[in-house]
This record gives sequence, C-alpha cells and structure tokens, in this order.
Amino acid sequence: MPSFDIISEFDPHEVKNAVDQASKEVGTRFDFKGTDSSFELTDEKIIMVSESIFQLQQMFSVICAKLSRRGVDIACMEVGDAKGSGKLMRQEITLKQGLDSASAKKIVKLIKDKKLKVQAAIQGDQVRVTGKKRDDLQEVIQMLREEKLEMPVQFENFRD
Repeated sequence: MPSFDIISEFDPHEVKNAVDQASKEVGTRFDFKGTDSSFELTDEKIIMVSESIFQLQQMFSVICAKLSRRGVDIACMEVGDAKGSGKLMRQEITLKQGLDSASAKKIVKLIKDKKLKVQAAIQGDQVRVTGKKRDDLQEVIQMLREEKLEMPVQFENFRD
C-alpha cells in the first residue's frame, strides 16, 4: 500500500551556515560598529547578544533573512523575551524540530475530517499516512499545504 510520512525538521548544517553568515553581516554593518553584538549557536538554540533591544530586533531580521535564504522555514522558530544583564541584552531563539503530540493529533483530525480513504497514524514525532491509491495520498499532501499549521511540515518516504 502506498504511504508517506509527515515530519517537521530542519537541516542543522544550514542553520549553522545561516548563523555564520549573519555573524559576518553584523560584524561589517555600520550600525553595529563598536558594539559587542554576536550570535551563538547551541544544539537547538540561537542566542543573540547586543547592547539594546533595537539592535536585537535588527539582528533578528538579519537571521530570519539568512535562514529563509538557506531554505530553513522560519515558522520553526520560537522567540524568547529579551533579558538584560549589565550593559548587554540577550535573546534566545529556540528552533523546534519534530511534531509534538498536539500538532500530530491536529493533523490526524484534519485528515479524518476530509473523509478521504486513507489512514493516519502517529508514530513518535511523525505521522504516517497510508492509503490504497496514490491519488488519495496526493490529495492529503495538497490539503495540508493549503492548511495553516503552526509548524512547518515536510513529506518524505513516499512509497508505492
């Protein structure tokens, strides 16, 4: 039976490249001259450090542009509040990966509400959709692309 998986992932290598490019741009921009503005990348977080909230907003727009140019969907970002300590401000951006149970249940409910001849099952942090016809699976993909989900989704392992 034909099937495919619905996942929510990003390429960590592309995120690293985008952070490196954003660091270079912030280092060469005139409005950041003489400031201690920088990006730090940990496993699932990007930490922005600068002297003011305005500069953090500028840095956020730079990182968004670089991520979208590298093919990383910016909907996977969860922006934290800016916190000040001394003369520096810090802001964390958490990168969400994998479907949480609430999002997976919402996707399964959307598929079942359309009453297509497919079955959707939650498997860990992904949803597997199986059906008898390839056309039914393609209808599910088209329906999910049109739907406004809070997480970016990708479709992989399409098998006949």
